[in-house]
Amino acid sequence: MPPTVGVEEEFVLAARHSRAAVHRAPAVVEAARARLGAAHATAEVSQAQLETVSAVCRTAGQLEAEIVRLRSGAATAAAEYDCLLVPSGSAVLGRPGPPPVVDKARYRAFVRRFGPLVHDQGVNACHVHVGVADREEAVRAVNHLRGWMPLLLALTGNSPYSDGTDTGYASWRSLVWGRWPLAGPPPYLRGAAHHEQVVGDLVASGAAMDPSMVYWHVRPSPHLPTLEVRVADVLPGPAATTAYALLVRALVGCAVDAVRAGEPAPDVPDPLLRAACWQAARHGTDGTLPATHTRDCSPAAVGRLVEELWKRVESHLSRYGDDRWVGDWLSEVQHGGTGAVRQRRIAEHHGGRLQAVVDELAVPPG
Repeated sequence: MPPTVGVEEEFVLAARHSRAAVHRAPAVVEAARARLGAAHATAEVSQAQLETVSAVCRTAGQLEAEIVRLRSGAATAAAEYDCLLVPSGSAVLGRPGPPPVVDKARYRAFVRRFGPLVHDQGVNACHVHVGVADREEAVRAVNHLRGWMPLLLALTGNSPYSDGTDTGYASWRSLVWGRWPLAGPPPYLRGAAHHEQVVGDLVASGAAMDPSMVYWHVRPSPHLPTLEVRVADVLPGPAATTAYALLVRALVGCAVDAVRAGEPAPDVPDPLLRAACWQAARHGTDGTLPATHTRDCSPAAVGRLVEELWKRVESHLSRYGDDRWVGDWLSEVQHGGTGAVRQRRIAEHHGGRLQAVVDELAVPPG
């Protein structure tokens, strides 16, 4: 039986007429919860955001149907309040904030503790959860996964614009989110006890209010029996999101296999991982990246790294019939470009009008 997989997606709410980010999340989220179920739509820190939470799935077909259902229902709820639901890592037009933050005790505490760091944190990611029941295996699997995070970020960049400006980055979201004290690559973890010690020390330091604020790119979930990969921007469409989630599931499966086989993971230095993630955020699939999944970390063209990724995961993908889904998506990204490339292409086609980018991205109501 395939391991479980689930997806959380965050979206910008944009005003229908201006296409700029608009602070209507409290009403839109309530409408979405009524349509989708209370567990499947939630607020984020900014009042210009909505997050969907999928059911637990096992097959590609189930997952894609669930993503379509959630996006369609959330877009319909947004339309009730004259909004567009926009899958972009950052707001193309307007400032999503906060402030104002969503009126929850947790988010008010964010503002008190972190001050202006909270500003502009209305950015939108795609988080993938893969079922791993054994905590020790999950923690040790992180060591085998951390080196793949720069490549996953390069493949999923979908936030070149922010507040009407081309940032020059493929994933501006990752730069904004990286301002949090504990965001970014995870350290090398010696086991579950070491993980608990590190997280406990980080919370005690004041850099996080609780373990859920240890925002590593890949981590054992603080509250679920899953490994959570958090490195990607929200992706443009359901097919891309499905394929990316299946790729993550295969990578997690390979990592767990490596742990069980006693295979040592490359102990890549944290500064090099962070530098590789910056490079991925800046250039996407253009140019080279350090091969941080290997011990020597030699720079290689992104296309070459994708070939190595495919060799690693192909057997896991084939086992569950996911190889076509993921292969088609990787081919599309390599030949047609990432979400960031697509956004820039749309803008160029429309004479630089970023309203057209928002219109092209917006999810149709169901």
